[in-house]
Amino acid sequence: MKLEEWIVEADMISMQKAMESGSISSEDIVREYLDRIHKYDSDIHSILEINPDAIQIARDLDQERQETGSRGKLHGIPILLKDNLDTGDNMHTSAGSVALAGSFAAKDSFVASKLRLAGAVILGKANMSEWSNFMSSTMPAGYSSRGGLVLNPYGPGEIFISGSSSGSAAAVASNLAAAAIGTETAGSIVGPACQSFLVGIKPTVGLVSRTGVIPISVSQDTPGPIARTVTDAAIILGALTGIDDKDHATLLSEGRSFGDYTAFLDADFLRQARIGIPRHYYKHLDEERLAIMEAAISTLKNAGATIVDHVSLHVEHNNWNNDVICYEFKKGLNQYLSQCSDSVPIHSLQQLIAYHENHAEVALKYGQDTLIRSEEVTLTEQEYHQKKQEYDALALSQGIDYVLEQHSLDALMLPGDVDGMYIAARLGYPLITVPAGYSSTGVIDSDGDSTKGPFGVVFSGKAFSEPTLIRIAYGFEQATNHRFPPQLD
Repeated sequence: MKLEEWIVEADMISMQKAMESGSISSEDIVREYLDRIHKYDSDIHSILEINPDAIQIARDLDQERQETGSRGKLHGIPILLKDNLDTGDNMHTSAGSVALAGSFAAKDSFVASKLRLAGAVILGKANMSEWSNFMSSTMPAGYSSRGGLVLNPYGPGEIFISGSSSGSAAAVASNLAAAAIGTETAGSIVGPACQSFLVGIKPTVGLVSRTGVIPISVSQDTPGPIARTVTDAAIILGALTGIDDKDHATLLSEGRSFGDYTAFLDADFLRQARIGIPRHYYKHLDEERLAIMEAAISTLKNAGATIVDHVSLHVEHNNWNNDVICYEFKKGLNQYLSQCSDSVPIHSLQQLIAYHENHAEVALKYGQDTLIRSEEVTLTEQEYHQKKQEYDALALSQGIDYVLEQHSLDALMLPGDVDGMYIAARLGYPLITVPAGYSSTGVIDSDGDSTKGPFGVVFSGKAFSEPTLIRIAYGFEQATNHRFPPQLD
C-alpha cells in the first residue's frame, strides 16, 4: 500500500511496527502529514503554524532508533499542540491572538518537554478559539484573529464544532497528525473530540501539569490528548503525567498516576462495570441523537455491563456563577503575560483590552465583553475563596461522588454536548469521549447550531479514575468501532 493511503487512520502501534521494521521512517511520516496539511488544511483552518524543525527532529529520532533503539511508544510520532501551550523553539505561542502573534516562549511547557522526552515530534501548533473562548460571548467556537475559523472536516461550514481545542480535533480527524494535545476548562477537549469522531481525555486536574499553558482557571484547566483511538489517547496520557513543583495541583497525583495507561485497555471490564444514566442530561436531545444514546446503552448491556437507569445529581438544576472563573482568569493571565518578552506589546489583561481597541479592525470582530467582565471582577481574595469552597462543597456533596457512591457506580454516561460535563469541570474530575454514531439529518439547536454530524458518548468518574474510564471507553469502542474518516477530496 502507498504511504499516502496507509497514513489515513494509521494508529501509533502500526506506526511503531513500521518504523521498527525499517519499512518507514519518522521522517517519512512527518513529510506525509505535511503534504496532507498543505493539501487539505486550507479548507479547514485547523493549523496555525508548522514547526520548521519537524523534519530535522524526525531525522534525529530515526538515527537514534538505529543507534540506540526506541524510547517507547511515542518515538518518532508527530503530535500537534494547541496554540496555548508554550514551546521553547522556533514556533510562537499566541492563544490564537494577533496580540501575541510575535510571542516566543522562553522554554517548553511541562507538556511539551514530556512529549519531547518520550520521543514525539512536535509537528506544529493547532488553531483554537481565541483565548480559549474566554474573550467574547458572541465569538463562535474555533475562531481566532490569528487563524480564522476552524471548520469541521465532516462538513465544513455545515457541521458545528465546539470547544476551544477545535483545531486540535479537526486536524486529528482529518489525519493531519497522529494525535494532538488540547486543553479543557469546561468541555474544550471532549466537545470538539465528540463532534469530530475522536477520542478525547480530559484528565483529572493535577494529573498533567499546567506549567507553560496560557490559563483560564487554575481550578479547572488541564491539558489532555485528542486521538483517533482509545489506545492512542492512553499512550499519550501516560507520557504526560508526573509531579511538577511549579504546579502544586500535581502533588495530588502522587501515587495515583501511571506512566503507561495501556495496561487498562481491557474490553472485558464491561462485564463487571456499573454505569449510571443521568436522564436529566438526555432531555434536550433530538430524536436521532437520543437514538444514538439508546443504542450505546444497549451496547453496554449486551457487553455485560449493569446499567442503572436513571440516576439524578442534585446539582442538575444549579446555575453556576462565573465570578470565580473570571477572578482566576484575570489573576492567571496577568501572571502569564507579565513574563512575556519585552518585544510583546501586552503584559496584562488591561493592556490586552486596550490593544484590541487600538487594533479593532483585526482584533475585535466579535468584541471582548468576557475580557472586560474579567478585568472588572470585584471579588476580594477572601470572597473568591469563600465562593470556591461553596462550589466545591455543593458539587462534592450533591454531584458525581454522591451519585456514584449512592448506586455503587463505576461511571456515568452522558451525551457529548451537554451541561453534565460542567459538573466534572467544577471539581476538576476526568472525562473521556468515544465516537457513538453519526446524525445524518440533525436539527437546529437553541444556539442556532446544527446537530448534524458525528456524535459521542462521554464517561464521567471520580478524581483520578482514568484507569476505570479508559477500561469502559475501550470496551465500548471495541464493541462498536463507529469512527470513520471525513471525505476530504
